[in-house]
Amino acid sequence: MQDLTPTEVVAAVIERGGRILITRRPQGSHLAGLWEFPGGKPLPGESPQEALRREIREELGAEITVLDHVDTINWSYPDKRVRLVFFRCATEGEPRALEGQEIAWVAPADLHRYDFPAADATLIARLTGR
Repeated sequence: MQDLTPTEVVAAVIERGGRILITRRPQGSHLAGLWEFPGGKPLPGESPQEALRREIREELGAEITVLDHVDTINWSYPDKRVRLVFFRCATEGEPRALEGQEIAWVAPADLHRYDFPAADATLIARLTGR
């Protein structure tokens, strides 16, 4: 039976020079091989903004400034429910793949060429103007 409590996830929409940073989910993870906006799960007592700064530092070795809230999406997969909270962010320094994941800077109009989890479709439509 599916747990009705959604898993909280925060994700960064990092833009630079008209491109958006995306990362590919590693093998062995939920939705492995799909592209995503980088982020992760908050730790107990951590604000969404604190969690996002920590996750980007751990995954990409970069410091970010969390700007405005972009969207919140509640989604049910067959095996879990998620609540995705997206924030627009600015980064200092060059993000790099510290966990072996692929990273790419993509023009918003090209996001549809990448395979994302279904939960990201609404945000991608907003970012591409579709």
